[in-house]
Amino acid sequence: MKKILVTGGAGFIGSNLVRLLLKEKSSSVINVDKLSYAGNSESLNDLKDMPGYFFEQLDLGGAPSSSSASPKSLQSLFQEHQPDAVIHLAAESHVDRSIDGPGEFIQANVIGTYNLLQASLQYWKKLPVDAQSKFRFLHVSTDEVYGSLADNGLFTEETKYDPHSPYSASKASSDHFVRAFADTYGLPTVISNCSNNYGPYQFPEKLIPLFINNIVNNKPLPVYGSGENVRDWLYVEDHANAIDKIFHFGELNQTYNIGGFNEWKNIDLIKVIIRVADKLLNREIGSSEKLITYVND
Repeated sequence: MKKILVTGGAGFIGSNLVRLLLKEKSSSVINVDKLSYAGNSESLNDLKDMPGYFFEQLDLGGAPSSSSASPKSLQSLFQEHQPDAVIHLAAESHVDRSIDGPGEFIQANVIGTYNLLQASLQYWKKLPVDAQSKFRFLHVSTDEVYGSLADNGLFTEETKYDPHSPYSASKASSDHFVRAFADTYGLPTVISNCSNNYGPYQFPEKLIPLFINNIVNNKPLPVYGSGENVRDWLYVEDHANAIDKIFHFGELNQTYNIGGFNEWKNIDLIKVIIRVADKLLNREIGSSEKLITYVND
């Protein structure tokens, strides 16, 4: 049975991945999460008594060490659980929050990734040669690092990085640190960059659950600019399956984009959500479009 250390496993994407690894892949999972506002341990209540599931509450984003040693608590966690691999999802991930408080994103996404890389590297160096060859560090990132998606075309693994917010800049930085640890120290890494996720139990600051809540409660639906921004949407369980496939079959030191081939202009998606919600709420179809409020991007 493979033992996998998953960071951010109480979050939206992480909880879906942990459930997949435990229930369908029969892996042992060490779930490391600081339980911030977006991490909810209750989303995994059905797993807490499963054999092979362990939870550790830990904030990865402590101040970086001046030496090569990682934070003691993180280092001890590796020694206690002896994982065969790491899948790193823990991150701050909301653009608007990053504009209001960029420091938290640097701490969580850059320093947190650095601390985890340091701990993983020190642990990996001490493994037997056979275990070293099987170990891997999968870093789960975002397509936000590529900037804005044009009306035509898709992001590819060769698309140049072009971050435009503190959030995307912090994730771009963490991607570069992962590549640097692979190139400099030989740590076996893989990176995935996903498009916008949606699905059950998503934190309600994100577009789809936010707009559903606002429609139900007759609150304004804030649309940036004219709503022409294009996003690709990926169902969270499809993303978890893609992570699992990359984890098991992806080539080391490669990057894999994960998308849904499901691109929508924001305004078109919002109008679909309105029509569906109005129908379910027994309202006149389209009547909630009056809630749309255009705001500066």
